[in-house]
Amino acid sequence: SRARSGPTERMSIMDFKLDENQQMYFDMVTKFVKNEITPFAMTWDKEHAFPWGTIQKAWELGILNLSVPESVKGYEVDVVSTTMIIRELSYGDTGISTSAMCNDLANTVIAQHGTDEQKQMFLKPFVDEPLLASFCLTEPNAGSDNSAMTTFIRKLDNDNYVLNGAKCFITNASYASQFTVFCKVGKPSSQLMACVIVPAPPLRPSDLSGPITMAREIVLPKGGKILIGKPEDKLGQRLSNTASVTFEDVIIEPHQIIGDRRRGFQYVVDVLDYARPMVAAIGVGLARRALDVTLAYTRERKQFGQRICDMPVARDMLVQMWRRVELAELALMKAAVKVQDKDEDRGVYASLAKNVAAEAGLFCANEGLHLHGGYGFTMEYEISKLVRDAHIIDIYEGVREVQNMIIGREIV
Repeated sequence: SRARSGPTERMSIMDFKLDENQQMYFDMVTKFVKNEITPFAMTWDKEHAFPWGTIQKAWELGILNLSVPESVKGYEVDVVSTTMIIRELSYGDTGISTSAMCNDLANTVIAQHGTDEQKQMFLKPFVDEPLLASFCLTEPNAGSDNSAMTTFIRKLDNDNYVLNGAKCFITNASYASQFTVFCKVGKPSSQLMACVIVPAPPLRPSDLSGPITMAREIVLPKGGKILIGKPEDKLGQRLSNTASVTFEDVIIEPHQIIGDRRRGFQYVVDVLDYARPMVAAIGVGLARRALDVTLAYTRERKQFGQRICDMPVARDMLVQMWRRVELAELALMKAAVKVQDKDEDRGVYASLAKNVAAEAGLFCANEGLHLHGGYGFTMEYEISKLVRDAHIIDIYEGVREVQNMIIGREIV
């Protein structure tokens, strides 16, 4: 049955003990990963499969849509518990956790800045059914520089708006039933940004006989259409879906605009401050998985008459890997508490956690492959998958240079 719990008590920065609800989530997600993800992830990766059935099972457990408030869902999950859930899902596969987290990336802005009516209208469907959402920010010529985006809404004579523009690298795009879109106001060169919600006809796991492999067109009942590109063939995180999204003359009614249509830039900052600890959790989960599979391999593999893990040079590397994991976990927990407490300096710690965790993931995956030797370079061993999966953690939700810019601005 789906998890049901009330708000957990706020965790002190110095208190690393899990309360009853947090322990319940940890045990539940750990069991879910062990039974539903780990045995199949390598096969799904080779097949470039999108495991929507597994994501549906996660929804049934109540570990999707974690940012949906209690007023809509009936219970609330604190930020610390959310990062822990994402971390444990990522231990199984970071593609699955990315697709799961993207629902919150898309819906957090509604939870934070939407009216009560908008929360019921745009969030309740995700509570009622296993639907997916997409967060539409990045554009072909506007990656890290959001001010360079050209997607825009223009007001019509009847007080509605029309949305046009193209987005790229959009998670869940092929399967999404709702799109959270950041766009300019009035014209592509405007300095004002808005956030609009574009619902689409619901797409459920039962509606498909297999994975979506081609482009898709969605004709909207209120006018306009959404063109979804062919799913991207990616280096890693093949278990998450990524595609381009183009909006053509999409009619936007006033109630589809979240908050103040001039404050979209601030809303992006708010969303990313919330999301970066989740990305850090993905990095920590992958780093720990890389450490564990490498420990298992080096305990079994022998060279020069002894286990690899007993060789001083190899053991030193294992210690370095362990240290990176633990330090990333500490940075993650501090950022999660800062975001949960809405501290003014939460952004700098969110950026710190994101960078430290991404570095840990890259380091542990790369050095883990090295300790696997030639076997690590084959697709048979999971460490090769982890190496491919790790690189995007250093890129999405703001590359390391952007995080350093944020940190540098704050500390000086």
